Amino acid sequence: MVTLIVGKKGTGKTKKLINLTNDAVESSNGNVVVIEKGSKLTYDVTHKARLIDTEQYSITGYDAFFGFLSGLCAGNYDLTDVLIDSTLKIGGQDFTQFADFIEKINALAAKTETKFTFLVSADETELPTSLDAISVKI
Repeated sequence: MVTLIVGKKGTGKTKKLINLTNDAVESSNGNVVVIEKGSKLTYDVTHKARLIDTEQYSITGYDAFFGFLSGLCAGNYDLTDVLIDSTLKIGGQDFTQFADFIEKINALAAKTETKFTFLVSADETELPTSLDAISVKI
């Protein structure tokens, strides 16, 4: 399952991510991972969730990002939730590439039974219509 939380900067997406993470940790029977660009969530996310900074692994672009997420799933059979902050800063601002990336992530989520939640700092009208069914506006 893939969920997009979409809204402009300052609309409360990161607070929602923190709450979703803490809820997922409490209800999950497996591992919860939070991915961000930089290390701004260190003190906000519960220590029971694994926090990963993409800058430490030089992840840029959607192909590298997909490979990284696939590797996470391959290495952690009990991964239940992956929550990603700053999606467009990690992958890039090309919404066509972003839509293709989400399509591949949707297939990965189905195969691995992992929930993916992406925070997208954009206006919902900027996103391709193919993403309408999975985006949640903040």
